[in-house]
Amino acid sequence: MKPVVSAFNAWSCIVISMFAIVILSIIGGLFASNSRSMLSKKEDPEDGGKVAVAVFGAVAIYGAFLLFCGLQAFLHQRQRAGGEIALR
Repeated sequence: MKPVVSAFNAWSCIVISMFAIVILSIIGGLFASNSRSMLSKKEDPEDGGKVAVAVFGAVAIYGAFLLFCGLQAFLHQRQRAGGEIALR
């Protein structure tokens, strides 16, 4: 199997996805626990649980990106090391 994206793009996606997963998980956790810092103003949403579900949905999407980009980086490593099987 050949990689679809370049190695630089794969590793960039891995770093960005990991950062997004950490940050969004913290934000989602604050909304899920109805943290006063997230829900105290009048403009803030009233139901922290619904917001937390949406934020954790974004975490799942970034998790899928991480899985895809990790596979692409693995394919680049395997191709560079000469471990690819060629059928002729």
